[in-house]
Amino acid sequence: MLTTKQRELLMFIHERIKEGGVSPSFDEMKEALDLASKSGIHRLITALEERGFIRRLAHRARALEVIKLPDQATTSAPPRGRQAFVPQVVEGTRPAAEAPRAVNDDTRELPLLGKIAAGVPIEAMGQERDRLRVPESMLGAGEHYILEIDGDSMINAGILNGDFVVIKKTDTAQSGEIIVALVDDETATLKRLRKKGASIALEAANPAYKTQIYNDGQVRIQGKLVGLMRRYH
Repeated sequence: MLTTKQRELLMFIHERIKEGGVSPSFDEMKEALDLASKSGIHRLITALEERGFIRRLAHRARALEVIKLPDQATTSAPPRGRQAFVPQVVEGTRPAAEAPRAVNDDTRELPLLGKIAAGVPIEAMGQERDRLRVPESMLGAGEHYILEIDGDSMINAGILNGDFVVIKKTDTAQSGEIIVALVDDETATLKRLRKKGASIALEAANPAYKTQIYNDGQVRIQGKLVGLMRRYH
């Protein structure tokens, strides 16, 4: 059984594809369901995909396909100034012998936003590159994203080149926490935060790198480290 929001989103996607042949954008879905962020839409889409109602089409932007609708579906998408409609049920294409996927798999899909330096600051938080599944136990409440590490300045904190760090989005942090710091609104880096009066120190975890000292207004906190993922080849 679908939740109210899952059903609303499924019907909204179905209506838009039926009208224009293209699935709606995440911003349009967020607005239609009156959600505060797109992360909620990502979770709803993942749930619908796991239940076999929709599927994502590879290598195509905004590519969602409605496989089936709820039995006796009569609720249209959220009000958008258009008349309600009664959809036709589309038969699913999932093989009968395939075991159903777990609904509550205790993971959350997060956006991978790009690379961030553990060394000399580089640009980060760009366009979404991919989406990765992360255990819920690592996250807790709030909005999160993932960055790929480029560099070795945090190796003594166990953060290696090529690792994926899970970041909780926040603009505040305590001294001693590892943060994503945006310096002079231009470059971002992953470092340990040290507060010294009106100054902020960004401290590496590798003696080959010097601690960088900035005025308070030069550094904006973009998030703090809550987890780490590593691929072994």
